[in-house]
Amino acid sequence: MTRKAIWITRRLSDATLERAQRDYDCIINWDDTEHSADQIVEMSAKVDAIIPCHSEHFSAEVAARLDPRVKIIANHSVGVDHCDIPALNAQGIAVTNTPDVLNDATAEIAMLLMLGAARRAVEGDRIVRNGEWNFWSPAFMVGKQVTGARLGIVGMGRVGRAMAEKARGFGMDIHYHNRSRLPEDQESGATFHETLDSLLPQADFLSLHCPATPETAGFMNAERFAQLPKDAVFINTARGALVDEAALIDALESGQLSAAGLDCFAKEPGGNPQLAKFENVFMLPHIGSATVATRDAMGFRALDNLDAFFSGKTPRDQL
Repeated sequence: MTRKAIWITRRLSDATLERAQRDYDCIINWDDTEHSADQIVEMSAKVDAIIPCHSEHFSAEVAARLDPRVKIIANHSVGVDHCDIPALNAQGIAVTNTPDVLNDATAEIAMLLMLGAARRAVEGDRIVRNGEWNFWSPAFMVGKQVTGARLGIVGMGRVGRAMAEKARGFGMDIHYHNRSRLPEDQESGATFHETLDSLLPQADFLSLHCPATPETAGFMNAERFAQLPKDAVFINTARGALVDEAALIDALESGQLSAAGLDCFAKEPGGNPQLAKFENVFMLPHIGSATVATRDAMGFRALDNLDAFFSGKTPRDQL
């Protein structure tokens, strides 16, 4: 059988690239440069499949211009808000993602952000690193205790449940809002809230784990931040598009939020420079899935989907 040609839009893990090059004719973006819509369209005439990351955008306009040679977009991500799936499907292009394999890694980052924000990690690191730690008192660097606090989770999917499992190790009282209530064995004692209006006032800590959709875009706005308890901590490892960043900044400035932990932003890469002035905001550059084991698993999952598709089977992660 003639080897299929694929375009890998970012430098994936070494193990992923080794397997891809073994089984396919690969065009690899070794230097991780950005690609415009025109460049994506141009590349589509050269390959049978594309393995993109969330940084490449396949809008309806791009989908309509893709060369008919491309038959599948095998995303190296769980979130697919960068893809207009109906528009791609209308062009006869299959779309897949990589669920399941990054749950724990992303939940670990959410826990890191929650702990770092609550315990003033940014400020503390600066003080020690800059040689400013020259005093102590019982009132010095007092933060917010995580153990025993109430954690609100928005989106109790795979990552949300992994976050809840880890938070239980800190004795946290888990509350959640989801499109539908989980079976009792998956709830593990968590309290379900049918509405955000019910959940938010209970959340000493609020962590987002829901997808970015037209319905959820900017849902964390001024009204929603105001519903949280005074001095709440806000964590986002999902998507920056879920948050009205101006409202987040206002909530931090007013003291409505005592801290925030953020791994994603409305503008990526780059983030929001206005947030950099807050020492009570612990920020990371969207690295929720950035472990060797997880990135290998994501790459292999994308390739598994390609292998299935080109052997005439339905990929298990086809959307």
